[in-house]
Amino acid sequence: MFKKRYFALEKRLVLFIRTHSIKFLKWSMGIIYFWFGLLKVMDISPAEELVYRATRWIGVHDFVVVLGVWEMLIGICLFSRKFLRIGLLLLFVHFPGTFLPLFLNPEDCFTVIPYGLTLEGQYVFKNIVLLAAGLVLIGSLHQSPKTKKENM
Repeated sequence: MFKKRYFALEKRLVLFIRTHSIKFLKWSMGIIYFWFGLLKVMDISPAEELVYRATRWIGVHDFVVVLGVWEMLIGICLFSRKFLRIGLLLLFVHFPGTFLPLFLNPEDCFTVIPYGLTLEGQYVFKNIVLLAAGLVLIGSLHQSPKTKKENM
């Protein structure tokens, strides 16, 4: 009896998740990108120094602000069905830069190279999860009409 109820509940939960997970993923990533970008634009990002040290070779004094606006645009595009593809393009163009500190300033990211991560290194490595989430969103672009309608 318990087992039967459990599996019935699990089936409803899985259906709910299948129906709404892409929408939740887009919104959660949109919030994160918009928020982190806004922190950079407002000059209160804890990652500002890390970004500056990794990108000072670009020669643009306020590059952190440019990056913040870029991240805010990613977030806004992820909120919009109409601009999702543009947001994903911006996201994947952005990714290589997120890993720059690992190569240009490894002392900021590692206590012991290659496995002892600093807090900044963990901040950089979490981008692997965002990369995977972006791939999931790209994979959701060409779903069947019924599934696509449920996820938008």
